[in-house]
Order: sequence, then structure tokens, then C-alpha cells
Amino acid sequence: MKDITGKQISLRTAQAMGKVLCSLETLERIKDNSIPKGNIFDLSKASGLLASKNTANLIPHCHPISIDSLDIDFELMDEEKDEKGVLIKVSGKSIGRTGMEMEVLTAVSITALTIYDLLKPIDKEIEITGIKLLEKTGGKSDKRYQPKAGTKAAVLVCSDSTAAGKREDKSGVIIQKMLREIGVDIADYQIVPDEGDKIQKQIKSWVDKDIPFIFTSGGTGLGPRDHTVEAVKEIIERDADGITEVIRTYGNMRTPFAMLSRAIAGSISGTLIITLPGSSNGARESLEAIIPGVFHARKMLKGGGHS
Repeated sequence: MKDITGKQISLRTAQAMGKVLCSLETLERIKDNSIPKGNIFDLSKASGLLASKNTANLIPHCHPISIDSLDIDFELMDEEKDEKGVLIKVSGKSIGRTGMEMEVLTAVSITALTIYDLLKPIDKEIEITGIKLLEKTGGKSDKRYQPKAGTKAAVLVCSDSTAAGKREDKSGVIIQKMLREIGVDIADYQIVPDEGDKIQKQIKSWVDKDIPFIFTSGGTGLGPRDHTVEAVKEIIERDADGITEVIRTYGNMRTPFAMLSRAIAGSISGTLIITLPGSSNGARESLEAIIPGVFHARKMLKGGGHS
């Protein structure tokens, strides 16, 4: 199964549909509730609910998830074009690391098969068709949270040894790669010693160029040469504590060492500055925790509100 530990826990929704086509005579008997095996909707809905809960047992790569809401609705089709039959719609909600489109699609499929089974004694021309996903929301693939095309960011590595050429930068490379993967353009990338004045000078120069997002790496620990947090704290105009809360919570789920990080985030004018750890894993996990939703901050900083 695919590793989903890097995904954020969020509200995820999905909607799917399918059709069971039948003869007009069969449709009339459905309306009259005169099907030999009884009411088709109660039994098929129960089958769909049970099927959705067992999706992970049926499809090998599906992860078990908590299904927090699932609705199965029916609509009789007797006037739509030449199609006669039952339209099935399923919608569901889940708070977790992975979406639930497979659960609603499974519910639609088994609901349709159950209706097929109930109708086949009286109709030999039944057809199951049109099973498809209508919508899904939540997670990093949700278009509502994606950064706008052309969004720019700068990456600043704060490390004495890396600036002196004694150590290869890995965290800055990882940050750039992750940002590019979601469509963010890297406007600049610099390495400076972990010295407050040099860190501030570089950040201010990017702010003057109206680069909307700045990510620093390194200098967030408790060491005597870890000055990045203090340097950034001195120049930001407004705190964004919610960002660092998410980073630390996400990190603590993975290692107890996350509590030793002193991350800070805040804005200067229309630019958001976020400090990330200097370790490769720390930088990766911290960025996983906040992308892509953090890029909505630009709209807010420009007076665009929350929506």
C-alpha cells in the first residue's frame, strides 16, 4: 500500500453516481412496490452502506478509513431522454489522510448490483451504467487550496558550515523540489551564515522585491549558533502562530525531537516568512504540514479575506 504518512489529516468529501436501467414496466412495478423480492431501496441502501465500510477489504491498495457520513439517494428516471430506471447518488465525508472516492464508488456499485439482483427475476434487459465520480474535495489535490499559477517563493538556508562550503545543502534543495512540485516558482535561493544581520538583510531584500513567500532553513534549534528565529522575530510585523502550531503538531506525531524546534512565522508587508528546520527530514515534514494551504496567505495579506 502507498505510504500516506506524509498526508495531512483533513475533511475529505466525495460524490458518485450510477444508473440501473430497466423497462418501463419494471419501473412501474418499482413505483407500485410490487417487486417479488420486496422494496428494492431499503435492501440496496443497506448493501451500499455495508459495501462502503468494506472497501479496504475488497480493493488491495485502499487504506481503511473512518467514514464519518454516507448518504445514498435514489431517483426514478422515467422522463430523462430514453433512459428508464433508477439513478443512484452517493455522497460521503471523512476526516483523515486519504480521500474517500473509492468508498462512494464502491457504495454505488454494490447498491446497483443489489438492485440488479432484485429486478432480474422480472426483467432480463437490466443494465448497470454510468458509474462515475462526480466530485471530491480535501487534501493536497483539492484545487481550492492550490497556489495560483506564477506564485513565487524564495529559499534561504541559514548555516555556518554550508555557507563556508564545509557541508552540502540538502534541506534547501528539498524545499525547492517540494515547492516546484505544486507549481511554485523559485524566485531566488541563497545560503548565508547563521548570523542575524545577514539573515535580515537577505529577507528584507526579497520583501522589497515583493516576493510573496520566504522559507528559511536552519537555525531553529537550541544551539549557541541558532539565530534564525531571533533574527526573523525582530523584523516581522505580524505573527502567524497558527502555521507554527500546525508544523509542531505534525512533527510531534513523527518524532519527539520536534518539540525542540523553535519555528516562527509571520509577515512583513505582503510577504510571509516561515522558518523551517535545517535537517532534511525536519524541513520536509514541516513543509508537508502546511502546503498547499499556506499559499492562501497571500490573498489575505493583500486584503482578499479568507474565502
